[in-house]
Amino acid sequence: MKETVLPDNGTVGAGHSLPRPVPGSRFLLYSHDGLGLGHMRRHLAVARALNELAPESSILMATGSNFVNQLGAMSSIDILKLPELRKLSNHEYASRRLRISVSEMRALRSALLHAAVKAYRPTVVLVDKHPFGVKGEFRAGLEDLRAAGGAAVLGLRDILDEPANVLEEWSAHRMRERMSEFYDLVLVYGERSVFDPVVEYQFPEALAAHTRFCGYVLNQDERNASAEAPTDSAAAERCRRPTALATAGGGEDGFFLLKTFIRAAAGASWEGIAVAGPMSPGPELKKLEALAARAGVKLHTYVPSLSRVFPSVDALVCMGGYNTLVEAVSKGVPTVCVPRTAPRREQLIRARAFERLGLLSVIEPETLHAGQLRRAIESAMGTRRRELRGRARLALRFDGAWRAAGHLLSLATARSSNTPSVAGHHSKFSALTGT
Repeated sequence: MKETVLPDNGTVGAGHSLPRPVPGSRFLLYSHDGLGLGHMRRHLAVARALNELAPESSILMATGSNFVNQLGAMSSIDILKLPELRKLSNHEYASRRLRISVSEMRALRSALLHAAVKAYRPTVVLVDKHPFGVKGEFRAGLEDLRAAGGAAVLGLRDILDEPANVLEEWSAHRMRERMSEFYDLVLVYGERSVFDPVVEYQFPEALAAHTRFCGYVLNQDERNASAEAPTDSAAAERCRRPTALATAGGGEDGFFLLKTFIRAAAGASWEGIAVAGPMSPGPELKKLEALAARAGVKLHTYVPSLSRVFPSVDALVCMGGYNTLVEAVSKGVPTVCVPRTAPRREQLIRARAFERLGLLSVIEPETLHAGQLRRAIESAMGTRRRELRGRARLALRFDGAWRAAGHLLSLATARSSNTPSVAGHHSKFSALTGT
């Protein structure tokens, strides 16, 4: 691994001056996006922070998602749209729309990514979760990046999966050793005190030394939204009875949760609102619409910036996805979490960790039924928001996008200055971040 050392702790945000790269620095943010919207939303948050801290830089996002513009991509951030994948299992992906084989899909996406690196010549590349892309689709591009002197950064959400599963997958391909060879930094979008991947996933010493914990990533819209008052659109949803909101994130695998919520809301003392998600399968959405109409539940397919509604509801029911949980606990929303347990158990591990911190309650999907969910919602409605927010702020940091952007900018400064190490910038960065 290249000897690039950056500080680990401190706060980076608006109003903080960082060592800026010279004008013309180029950033490429890649996410594979096979299931849900979480990978892309984290990258959007980091891209927004980068754009605000260094507006003279160029930012290109490579993503397979069709929903990037709906999620608020800025006009100053450009998009390289990859053909979309559909996740079949932990190790299997297929084309979502193109009627081509898996090998053809990999070759197509790999060629697009490789061409982007060669033509765009990024200063820094940020890769989300898969160190070399799905089925190694980004390996050739990363090799060209390294040959050209660019910097590579791997971004990992707080929890990937149970340690045994991750170690089995990584060991088969010597992944930890290869990560040490290819990456200047590993950024973890979480807290070491909640889950420590360095320990749990047995990072080698060299990889551990280049790993930084950024805290949790909130999208800029969520950071700036009021934590006390609902928006006008949220207020319009309010009624005199308490309100429970259920969301299944992107919606591809949320049918059972939303069906159970609608049944729990029928005849309840509270009003139910459900958001199926933009990726909810058509046949399942029709069934949910019929159930909701009979139960008197308001059902939406998609609500932009949904977390802005969180402060106006009395309880939230959700799965255990990274973005939804982080947005909910940062606002002190009384939350009942029903995490996904397959094909990975990262949602369950995260939900249990947040439950231990007193931030939410958990129901495992294998035991979920309408009566149980109704009781859990009513119990959550009795929780004081101020106490939940206080616990969250004591245990977690929510400036992860800014801190990640700060690390990327420092690497770009080093590369733009033809400096092999950022040691010369360490003292300046440390003074700003308190390390």
